[in-house]
Amino acid sequence: MQKKIVVIGGGPGGYVAAIRGAQLGAKVTLIERHKIGGTCLNYGCIPTKALYRNAELISTLKHIDDFGINVPEFSIDVDKIQSRKDEVVKTLVGGIEQLLKANGIEVLDGSASFIDAKTLKVEMNDGTVKEVTGDDIIIASGSTSSRPPFAGVDLPGVVTSKELLEFKSIPNKLVVIGGGVISMEFAGIFAAMGSEVTVVIRSDRFLREVDTEITKRFGAMLKKKGIELVKSVNNMAIEQLEDGIAVTGETAKGRVVFPADTVLLSTGRDPVYRDLNLDAAGVAYSKKGISVDHHTFKTNVDHVYAIGDVNGIIMLAHAASHQGIAAVEHIMGIEHHGNHDAVPNCIFVFPEIAGVGLTEDEAVEKGIEIKKSKFMFGANGKALSLGEPEGFIKVIADMNDVVIGVHIMGPHASDLIAEGTLAVANRMTVDQIANTIHAHPTLSESFAEATLGVRGEAIHMAPPKLKK
Repeated sequence: MQKKIVVIGGGPGGYVAAIRGAQLGAKVTLIERHKIGGTCLNYGCIPTKALYRNAELISTLKHIDDFGINVPEFSIDVDKIQSRKDEVVKTLVGGIEQLLKANGIEVLDGSASFIDAKTLKVEMNDGTVKEVTGDDIIIASGSTSSRPPFAGVDLPGVVTSKELLEFKSIPNKLVVIGGGVISMEFAGIFAAMGSEVTVVIRSDRFLREVDTEITKRFGAMLKKKGIELVKSVNNMAIEQLEDGIAVTGETAKGRVVFPADTVLLSTGRDPVYRDLNLDAAGVAYSKKGISVDHHTFKTNVDHVYAIGDVNGIIMLAHAASHQGIAAVEHIMGIEHHGNHDAVPNCIFVFPEIAGVGLTEDEAVEKGIEIKKSKFMFGANGKALSLGEPEGFIKVIADMNDVVIGVHIMGPHASDLIAEGTLAVANRMTVDQIANTIHAHPTLSESFAEATLGVRGEAIHMAPPKLKK
């Protein structure tokens, strides 16, 4: 008998789960209340990377004379930037819609809620109501931008990342509240396009998931990129001024005021599950998200699964996709051997940052004795040729030379981390990486050199000084 799977949500977790289910012979129904592709394709990963490319080109133009090319002046066409971004999104969303159709997946445009553990009520966008049943149900309803609980968040000019993506003009002064990935990416994009950018955070740390050796070095670079980072600001509020708005707060030195044309609220994301009527199905949840097993992503209720942002484990699109495949394979009786711990994290700032596995601080907290090594991109021929020598690759290994963490700041870090992820996920050793030929001249040579440096054997790096 053909198994029927119902997926709630058409983002990178939901649509991947649906396609994998169809590949394995299930009859699949996908319910999406807004747009296929979810936040990632429509309001997150993809449109921000389209804008990042604009910022990248602008950054190159600012020092294009280093390459012997003379560009006396250039201008920015916001309408063209927006149309290009929208076209990228449209192309990808359209492609996914065709894939769903090609795999025979039924797509319902509407909002789902549980009647019981195997039955859903779907309020269709056309006003009708349907009842849908499934042998198994996968919740992939994603997350939404959280709004901080202080005064002024509803004032004109105060936006979330979703609204900022639709900017009609480049703000003269942009104040970003929050020090996470989304905050720093938008700060970098708009600073490159000419905004005066201030990032204001309550903590004394930003990009908390990143190795502190990288954040210290990156933090020191921000001023050169046109970004002011202000830490440890308490009692924040947003106030209306005669000529705009301002973020106010208090520091150890007293009251601070940061005038702005636009304020970006970027203080995290909240899982979306409150409209699903989970209690009717008996599904357990908390403020952090729906509770699941971390290997199969099954909830406390048989035949109900939750993947991606909604379970609160890690809010990354590729993690959602991986979890979706694991959940479907469990439903279909296939033992899934994927590693859900080695999740690469990529941050599209200038220069790029990426990491996987344990940071040095995390290793210390776990009581793991480590070896570590850094290789600077300034010693890599490809990086110098690109004119992007900033940054380094850091490799962390245990005392058996097993690679347990890789952290990168530099050119194409988001691409280079793939090899690091392969190493961490498969517990590869220094020998296995060192004995693999890395093409020359490429940036990937820096990973090989950093790995060799764990044993003091890097060729293009001075040997470590012997302790007296």
